[in-house]
Amino acid sequence: MWRFCSSVKTNQGTVNTLLLSFTTNLANPAIRKLFSVHTRSRFAGMLPAADAKYENVDLYAPPAFVRGMTKLNREAFKKSVSVPALRVKKEIINKLMKSLKSIALQRPGVKRVVEDPTDEDHKLVLLDPYKISPGASFGELEKNVLKEHNVSIEIHKYNLEMTYENFKCEEILRAVLPEGQDVTSGFSRVGHIAHMNLREHQLPYKHLIGDVIIDKNPGVTSVVNKMNTIDSTYRNFQMEVLAGLEDMVAKVRENNVTYEFDFSKVYWNPRLSTEHERIVQLLKSGDLVFDVFAGVGPFAIPAAKKKCIVFANDLNPESHKWLQHNCKLNKVDQRVNLFNLDGRDFITNIVKGQLAKLLNTGTEQNCGIHIIMNLPALAVQFLDAFKNLLEEPDTSKAVLPHIHCYSFSKHDDPAEDVMKQAEDVLNCELRSHCSVHLVRNVAPNKEMVCITFQIPREVIFQKQKESKDVWEEPESKRLKTSNIVSEDQSVS
Repeated sequence: MWRFCSSVKTNQGTVNTLLLSFTTNLANPAIRKLFSVHTRSRFAGMLPAADAKYENVDLYAPPAFVRGMTKLNREAFKKSVSVPALRVKKEIINKLMKSLKSIALQRPGVKRVVEDPTDEDHKLVLLDPYKISPGASFGELEKNVLKEHNVSIEIHKYNLEMTYENFKCEEILRAVLPEGQDVTSGFSRVGHIAHMNLREHQLPYKHLIGDVIIDKNPGVTSVVNKMNTIDSTYRNFQMEVLAGLEDMVAKVRENNVTYEFDFSKVYWNPRLSTEHERIVQLLKSGDLVFDVFAGVGPFAIPAAKKKCIVFANDLNPESHKWLQHNCKLNKVDQRVNLFNLDGRDFITNIVKGQLAKLLNTGTEQNCGIHIIMNLPALAVQFLDAFKNLLEEPDTSKAVLPHIHCYSFSKHDDPAEDVMKQAEDVLNCELRSHCSVHLVRNVAPNKEMVCITFQIPREVIFQKQKESKDVWEEPESKRLKTSNIVSEDQSVS
């Protein structure tokens, strides 16, 4: 439907500019041609030098009539703009370009040096219209270089035909989505998969957004949108494929470790790469590491590569499967003991058994003990599993585990909030011997936090008078760790 028709005066006479409201008919090339200003040249070429100032060229905006498009039509993004240009002899182009780099036109897929249609001995260097115009002068550096090579500072106009390939992702989405609304062009990259969290107003354009993300990001062949919040049991979420392949098995490399997994069935967050590295740097060769919520191995496998003895657990069967696969892929399967248990069961059986064995050796302990609990939504609630976990040893030199526990906080002081959460669960004071690390902001007013502390003796060791009544179990219910952990991997 036509909105209105207006006349525009140009140096070539009076022409009609047709302003359209977007309908599906605008995908028709014939209608787009009517919409164009008729003074446009039929081919890209050099126009006469102009004494007047440039019109306000919005070089980085696609045509206005693509607003509201829900199915991507790449042909609709053709646009003609005039840009400034310098005429330069062919033989000195290479000498000049380094000095002109800061003012040269830089757009995706656009050549900065083009043929001069009026003179085969010269070429045209296209300039950024926001930095150079007929009314503006060159900087001293450019002036000196041009003078040295006897290049005229006369600025010419060049008619540049731009296409979909010449616009950036955000520019395309900003032109298409409703004016004034947030534009989403950011995503998490997981191998060949782009993972997005679209907002409600963006959903009508979701498939177009997916197509544009694939077009503008080499290596991305699938775009998915998260459809619900992360499930706190298996730490995965439902997702919809917006564009590209349905294949969700991704291959990623993080901190010199390769991981493979089905992204639709396990938890993986590329934004935690720095945090994974931070914790692993705390470990030393020979340390004992328990990863309570191991996922596909971003803590466990680097720890094993550092020659730690690792016990890694995850309740999600898919995570356990891919954890096992990744251990073999990175050739550390002989140093990682794998479990598919609830986190509390892992602590009260596997962790307890290995720590008891270590304490009962009677030898001096030279290794560190680290327990990683990366389940921010719930991990703090599992801390009570360490209360009265072990019988107190005869020696006072027993090495106590360091716990790295993650949590979310919406408090004004997230460090204080998470510390208090941990203290309330353990019913003891921690602040005098703990550290709190702010990992990342996950949402407005929501922080991911890691609290690290050495578990107090009064928490982990049973009181002698209570040990028999509270913790002694029937022989039939005791888990025999020797049936799960091979001799060469258990603590000796």
